[in-house]
Amino acid sequence: MSIRNLSRLFNPRSVAVIGATDRAHSVGATVLNNLIDGGFTGEIFPVNLRHSTLAGLKVYSRVGKLPRVPDLALICTPPDTVPGLIRELGECGTKAAIVLTAGLAAVKDRHGNSMKDLMLAASKPYLLRILGPNCVGLLVPHIKLNASFAHVNAIPGKIAFVSQSGAMVTGVLDWAKSRGIGFSKFISLGDSADVDFGDLLDYLASDGETQAILLYIEAVTHARKFMSAARAAARSKPTIVIKAGRLPEGAKAASSHTGAMAGADDVYDAAIRRAGMLRVLSTEELFAAVETLAHMRPLSGDRLAILTNGGGPGVIATDALIAEGGHLASLSEESLEKLDQILPANWSRGNPVDIIGDAPGERYEKTMEILAQDPKVDATLLIHAPTAIVPSDDIASILAPLVQRSSRNILSCWFGGDSMHAARRTLSGAGVPTYDTPEDAIRGFMQMVRYRRNQELLMQVPSSIRPTDITNRDSAYNVVRHALASGREMLSEPEAKSVLASYGIPVVKTREVGTVDEAVRAAEEIGFPVALKILSPDIVHKSDVGGVVLDLDDAGPVRLAGEKMVSRLHELMPDARLVGFSVQSMARRPEGRELIVGIATDPVFGPVILFGQGGVAVEVVKDHAIALPPLNHVLAKDLVCRTRIARLLGGYRNRASADLEAIYRTLIQISELAIAIPEIVELDVNPLVADANGVIALDARIRVKPARAESMDRLAIRPYPAELEECVTWHDQQILVRPIKPEDGLAHLDFFHALSAEDVHNRFFVAMRELDASRLARLTQIDYDREMAFVALKRRADGSVEILGVSRCVADPDNISAEFAVTVRSDLKGQGLGTILLAKLIAYCRIRGLQELVGETLCSNVNLLRLANHFGFNAKTSSDGSTMLLNLPLHPGE
Repeated sequence: MSIRNLSRLFNPRSVAVIGATDRAHSVGATVLNNLIDGGFTGEIFPVNLRHSTLAGLKVYSRVGKLPRVPDLALICTPPDTVPGLIRELGECGTKAAIVLTAGLAAVKDRHGNSMKDLMLAASKPYLLRILGPNCVGLLVPHIKLNASFAHVNAIPGKIAFVSQSGAMVTGVLDWAKSRGIGFSKFISLGDSADVDFGDLLDYLASDGETQAILLYIEAVTHARKFMSAARAAARSKPTIVIKAGRLPEGAKAASSHTGAMAGADDVYDAAIRRAGMLRVLSTEELFAAVETLAHMRPLSGDRLAILTNGGGPGVIATDALIAEGGHLASLSEESLEKLDQILPANWSRGNPVDIIGDAPGERYEKTMEILAQDPKVDATLLIHAPTAIVPSDDIASILAPLVQRSSRNILSCWFGGDSMHAARRTLSGAGVPTYDTPEDAIRGFMQMVRYRRNQELLMQVPSSIRPTDITNRDSAYNVVRHALASGREMLSEPEAKSVLASYGIPVVKTREVGTVDEAVRAAEEIGFPVALKILSPDIVHKSDVGGVVLDLDDAGPVRLAGEKMVSRLHELMPDARLVGFSVQSMARRPEGRELIVGIATDPVFGPVILFGQGGVAVEVVKDHAIALPPLNHVLAKDLVCRTRIARLLGGYRNRASADLEAIYRTLIQISELAIAIPEIVELDVNPLVADANGVIALDARIRVKPARAESMDRLAIRPYPAELEECVTWHDQQILVRPIKPEDGLAHLDFFHALSAEDVHNRFFVAMRELDASRLARLTQIDYDREMAFVALKRRADGSVEILGVSRCVADPDNISAEFAVTVRSDLKGQGLGTILLAKLIAYCRIRGLQELVGETLCSNVNLLRLANHFGFNAKTSSDGSTMLLNLPLHPGE
């Protein structure tokens, strides 16, 4: 369930308070008083057996005695009463309730059922939505609704705040009120038994009263739902997150480096990043980010120019910028020449641009104009320290018209106290984020940078990667199935490498043998030099028992190494089982960088992909990054760039650059492996050696477990649904109808350009000559869990694809109704493509369980109206007569 009936929660006309009382400091009394004192203009119905009036209001003995059905009920009664009350409310027609009572999960009936489970069971037949239990409540200031037991009310504003922590609710509410920060919605989730983050993100994304969404997250329960809702919300408005629990939560039992290093906070960080949200680390940063992002203009890069009237603040800002990972802009020669003409001879002649403490307002203005036009500058930070020469508010007044005209991002720091208030107000009113200190200003700029990067990942249109002859899934799966049938969780090293090879990942030639003698013979057949490794299901890391010896260049050293390994194993781990040895050829890669690539399984977000610096000290170095599958070229590149070793992968001194494309392909192939074989719960490729000639896996470890039937549900982001691909005969030729891919961006652009102006107007309802990058990304990078677009494709002689037509639908968050559209290339209309595409779409929607397909088109779009009539759509004219509304019940008669 998602946004159904949430309007009753956030915009009720009447509220019942069940458990209302006059007992001082009780929840029931506080909630009733807050409702009344907050000025709620709807009806309030107190419910209590022991009172006839409370706070001047008539009290009703039970829900069944209420004069009207309340839109919203607030429940403040003991846990064992809640399920019955929810059932009674559902029966009378109430559609939303806030359960403030705590402890429902701990209290059970005589059959062992918790009150929480009984409450949910009672609500389900009536689609009654529940906020809580164990929550502080809800505040909606613009309708003066304070349905909470918070100690202060909220000021009206445009920010929605959602918190799992009750203490954070009351603390932030108090903190924000003291600073004059207002809210559109202020929501305490509590235990999230029904309404959760996903539901609220879906609702707030389309809420006209909300311009920015702030989340305090302790834990997410439904990862797929959360990710889909978060990605949708982050596309429409800034969504900013504090995630509690950043420190390690204790040792994690794992059989691999990847499993040990993929901590819960890293995974949450990857999820927040992938969803296009911004993560901050403190409450103050949370609200500072709102102002920063609310005033943010399009940002093309992270090169910052600093304009200051004093050297010290400029140096402080520079230090903070570099420490945060930002980049100081290198000014163009043209800008330097222009600045030489207007600044004193002793100016800094570089960035930061120190215009000297006696600078009048005109000097600020001219300098800012030059910096705002420099092609090497992406944003400018103004730092002003007060002087007795020119009043700060005069400078701000001079700069305000300039910054309002600028298309670049300009930030300001008025470094001082009370004397700076007027200047701050002036530039803030001009749409410029203002800060008290240089460090605060740099943090604001870096929030812009990180937010831009996350939005690019959300909205990017990846380029196509060269197809490889990877994926022999059956071969890889047979290895995994054999291990499970043998009662093993760990694959042997040769087995693990065969799985990798089946997915196109280069591995060194490896042979598995049972004895020292067989190891010698295998080494002679492979060719010296070789590496010898011990095989035992009881050893996690072979090097811990001296179970790896490299560069053995003759039969004698191989034999000696094998015998010593057996002796050491018996001495150090006498109970360990010895299966044998693996013999592998030595990979001579003198310029190779040792990397680690792996898969771990998070209990919430499912499989995650890890990349970082490899080798035996991998857990000590702690240089790694995490991403959620599925990966593509852009996301794989971003994953690599977030590690320190990324700098060493480029060429330096006499070392050639590593083959980055080979690394990206390997990450994509590992991602495909994680998706395709759910039995793999941990995987290490360590080291994966990368140099100018490509990559090669020297060692691999895979842990497996039986998978559930619904294995795709374990993925936080639904991958490309290859099973929906279909070859169709069209006019004696075969065309492919398949779901759209992000890599279809260029082909979709060509398709758009092949549409007539009339067809573009019919599709988008406006005249449009070009598709900008943002709209193109929305059309090609879709959430397969909520949207679908089928493209009809023909392959050209050069291997590229040509899009002939597109049908698409976007489902509502409740999976009840989907809005559809069909577009066929203008020169191919009337040849049956629309019929093929719409039939495919309707069949998909029926399988998905949607109840209806709806659409709207211009009355002049006779081709679509004829096609809709062919499939049995109902059509009626809109109220203004300009469009036709289309509707197709997908399961008539049920």
